[in-house]
Amino acid sequence: MRLLIAAGGTGGHIYPGMTIAQVWQARHPDGEVLFVGTARGLEKDIIPRSGWPLRLIRSAPLSRRPSWKTLRSLGLAALGLGDSIRVLRDFRPDLVVGTGGYAAGPVLAAAILQGLPTLIQEQNAFPGLTNRLLSRFAGAVALGYAEAAKHLSPRARIFVTGNPVRPEIVARERDEALHHLGLQGDKTVLLVLGASQGARTINNAMIQVFSAFLPRRDLLVIHQTGKDDYERVRGELEKLTAGGPKGDGTVYGNIWVLPYIHDMPEVLACTDLVVARAGAISIAELTARGLPCILVPFPFAAENHQEKNARVLEREGAGVVILDQELTGPSLLVTVEELLADKARLQRMAANSRRLGRPRAAWDIVDLLDSLL
Repeated sequence: MRLLIAAGGTGGHIYPGMTIAQVWQARHPDGEVLFVGTARGLEKDIIPRSGWPLRLIRSAPLSRRPSWKTLRSLGLAALGLGDSIRVLRDFRPDLVVGTGGYAAGPVLAAAILQGLPTLIQEQNAFPGLTNRLLSRFAGAVALGYAEAAKHLSPRARIFVTGNPVRPEIVARERDEALHHLGLQGDKTVLLVLGASQGARTINNAMIQVFSAFLPRRDLLVIHQTGKDDYERVRGELEKLTAGGPKGDGTVYGNIWVLPYIHDMPEVLACTDLVVARAGAISIAELTARGLPCILVPFPFAAENHQEKNARVLEREGAGVVILDQELTGPSLLVTVEELLADKARLQRMAANSRRLGRPRAAWDIVDLLDSLL
């Protein structure tokens, strides 16, 4: 049996595809998996490094405003459709999955035209344009958020599965993770994240509140700055206290700054409260662990989908939303301190987050794939 997965652009599209592939391969050990992406996105590095085969096609985002770029995008889309037809002819998949990115549209369209079983995996509360257009023709649409259904074709075969998260996200035990990281279990752990590239607004707010967090012996702050902003943030902490090396980062008293967290499952297992952007897969991982969140949606996400994702958690009592333009050091400090001081509220938020989590989403999606055959 052969599974083709079109995924690319950002980690938010790539990692769900790889998680689906991992679970599908475990169920079908003799099966073959092929990824399809473009040379524009992170997939050209991430997917081969993870051991999965990858074919590249030509494609580009469709401009929503008519211009010469629209003509160029349409031309590349036509070329991408031709590339996709050739990939399908060569690989001859039994199933085709699209998890988003520039490659997903042409590949799904080609597969639908050839009558192949197809599944769209939509991560966000507001679906992307390609998925809205193709949803009526796909064999199934697996949603990360039930709210997305109202934006899709009424003819779409919709299943609310949640977003797939890596099995190791849920499998890590807190005590084991604390021991491995050399941390004590007597402190509350605040994890501060942007996306993998960091979030400058969040970093700026944190710089303003480092002096308030440093004296707290009951608190440990783990702050992923992003690679581009690491030296700047570290330099600001150096002005307040001396630091020393720890792992890939630097520890300053009770504040540990890192450019990038390579073992996110381990760090999440230790965490009590998270400050983060509102990408769909980040939220899926946080809710799978039952973590309360302070969410700062990326304001330039397509069709503002990050705020829509974040509002779901806010409405369900699992998160607090601070808009990017409203985030300051004082506003962040007040929110963090209010939550840490109200243990009962923090526990309710954790319970609500856990209720929203779908740790078995990848298995449910693979069940859905098998049902298409």
